This record gives sequence, C-alpha cells and structure tokens, in this order.
Amino acid sequence: MVATNRSIWQDKAGVPGVIRQSPIPFKFKDHQVLIKVRAWAINPCDAMIQDNPLPFFKYPIILGQDVSGTVEAVGSGAATDFKAGDRVFGFTASNGFQDYVILDRKFTAKIPGSLSYAQVAVFPLCLTTCSVSLFSKSYLGLPFPTLNPIPTNKSILVWGGSSACGSNGIQLGKAAGFRVIVTCSASNFDYVKSLGADKVFDRHSPTVIDDVAAELDMGVCAGIYMAAGSVTEACQVAYKSKQKPFIASTNPVVPEDVPEGVTVKFTFGTGDNAPFAETIPITFGGYFRDALHKGVYKIAPTPQVVSRKGLDGIQDALDIFKKGISSKKLIVEVE
Repeated sequence: MVATNRSIWQDKAGVPGVIRQSPIPFKFKDHQVLIKVRAWAINPCDAMIQDNPLPFFKYPIILGQDVSGTVEAVGSGAATDFKAGDRVFGFTASNGFQDYVILDRKFTAKIPGSLSYAQVAVFPLCLTTCSVSLFSKSYLGLPFPTLNPIPTNKSILVWGGSSACGSNGIQLGKAAGFRVIVTCSASNFDYVKSLGADKVFDRHSPTVIDDVAAELDMGVCAGIYMAAGSVTEACQVAYKSKQKPFIASTNPVVPEDVPEGVTVKFTFGTGDNAPFAETIPITFGGYFRDALHKGVYKIAPTPQVVSRKGLDGIQDALDIFKKGISSKKLIVEVE
C-alpha cells in the first residue's frame, strides 16, 4: 500500500485549497472503515465554506462530505458488514477531499454492481440532510418511507425540487406516501416529474408564492422542505397558507426574515448527533440502501464528471459550481 495520503487543505476562507501529503490514517476506531477514494462529489457547503469565514468552522479545514471507493481496512466492529475490497460509498462530516478517508460504518453502504462510483457519489450528504429534514422528530417528523408506500391524503412542498436535496426529497416524500408539490425552473419540470412530483410550479413566476400557498390549502400540508433557493420565499408561502406549515431548511435562517406565525428550522449537524442517527433506518442502513439495490430509487441528480482527474480536479469542480449548475451534481473521479 502507498505509504502517504494526500489531502486538500482550506487554510482560510477566500483562497483555493492546497494539496498536502500526510500519513495514511491506519489508526481508526472499531466502528470505522478506511477507504481508498475513487470519486468525490461537490456540495454547496463546500463552496460556501471555501469562500466565507463561517463562525462554526475552524480553519485550516479539509472540505468534502461525499465519497465512494474501495475498502482498504475494517475496524473489528465493522467486520460483519464490510471487508477489504468492497465497493462502498458514504458520508463524512468533513475530511472527504483526501485519497484515503475514514468512514463510520453507519454512514457507509455497498455499491450495487450495476452502478459506478460516480453515480453513487451524488447521494451521501443530500440524502442524509433530506432524511433528517423530512423524517426526524426534530423537523417535519414524517412517517418513514417504505418500498411499498400507502398513499395518504396529505402533501408536502419541496422548494427547489431540481437541486440535489430536492431530487432526493421528492423521491423520499413519495416513498413515504405523500403527494409532493414542487417548485423549480420551468426547464426542469419534466425532470422533477420523472422523480415523482405530483404538481410543479415555476419558481420564477411572479405569482408563485400565492399559487403554491393556494395549492397547499386545497388539502392538508404536512410541511415544507426548503431544499434550495430562497428561505424568505418559502417562509412567505407558509405565511400565506392558512395552515402555517413547519419549514425544514437546508439553508441558514435569518430570524428577521421569518414572518410572525411561521416556524422554520435550519437542518444542520454531523453524523454523530441525534437527528442523523435517528434516520439511519432510512439511509445507509435501511430503505434507501434496499431501494437502490432493487433499482427502484433513481440516481438523482445526474452526475456531471469534470474533465480533470484526481484531487487536482476538485478546485476545478468548485469553480464550475460557483458559476452555477442545475439538476446536476459535479463529480471528480480519481482516474
């Protein structure tokens, strides 16, 4: 095995990452696995942390949450689930942009034989965030999804349905039996409908807030998932709805922008906290894992592989992301 690892360090906000060498982290806990990465995905938080000195992050830091690769070594507590050579993908709260990454077995799953490293790398962070937002008792608290959902008479709104989190929010909401109402650009209507959206509204329409609020009030709304876009607009929908549904938001919330009577909560945490552990039966340890292997869960968003390979391609991917992408997730392959 190669004696050195390489990592991309973000020394401070507002500068490109720097690749440095370090020893491969052979010392890890019983419940962890060491993987050799084959593909990384870019998330909005990676670009945000690179450019903005957020108070809850201490620099220097290694960015990256979504990885896929092959198992190199396994802790004794993970040996019943994984072995060296297994193709896996997983979520790490940080430190993903490295050649070798340590994952918690609870946030790791085997890759179906029909899928590539790039395809499954789109999932880990957005899937974890979606599951917490929709199903944790600290957020919307919906019933867990199943392979054979029983339709309910209730709806949920996914604001920003063509985003990475939105794409998974639609599929998870449908698997829980809900009618899913979605906002996105008109160019992505067919895309979100292919994932199961029941009713779609153009987020650029001047009447979208009133239109969506009226749609929610045609039945019972179980809540709003603000997957991407404007928290303020999602709050206005909740405010104009007679039901004042709870909002789980992937974006930070500015209290001054929240109207009276509306409750919105930012979905934030790490793999060690209670809401993330609460939803493991949906993600890597349950519904999603089984649905993916049975071929009933769609690869969404579509992976867009950048041209430059290896760690050198990650800054390229971050720069591309900052220029704007839609209904895609940027992937960097090792080779």
